[in-house]
Amino acid sequence: MTELEQVHLYRDELEALILCDSEGLTQEEAGQKMGVSRGTIQRIITLARKKTATALAEGQALIFVNEDEQA
Repeated sequence: MTELEQVHLYRDELEALILCDSEGLTQEEAGQKMGVSRGTIQRIITLARKKTATALAEGQALIFVNEDEQA
């Protein structure tokens, strides 16, 4: 079996996905819960959605990473 290419999804990206896409919060509400601005949530959620879609479309492994593990 070949090794899958990995896509790293960080904790803040996962949290933003859950709040906006699973729980249905607005970006403003998610930002308030996470203690960041709506603009920051917009940037985080856009990147998280792109990473998730890429991993699904290209058969890559989606890896959940803590911030202290970031390179």
